[in-house]
Amino acid sequence: MDPKHSAEVSKYLDKQNQALMETYRAMSHELHKLQVEEETIMRKLYELMSAEGLLPKRKKEKQHGENIVG
Repeated sequence: MDPKHSAEVSKYLDKQNQALMETYRAMSHELHKLQVEEETIMRKLYELMSAEGLLPKRKKEKQHGENIVG
């Protein structure tokens, strides 16, 4: 390959690599924001379900309750 073309291709590939890395960083940042948002929503859902009594009781809580009653 001609050295001139080789240098042009190298510059082009460097620019493409830089653009891809910027896109990767932006997508990674957005993914992190969405994961934090999901965690917040799941906590709120758990709180709501707990307040409404919609969560199944745990085995330890059931056993503890039986020991007190029985």
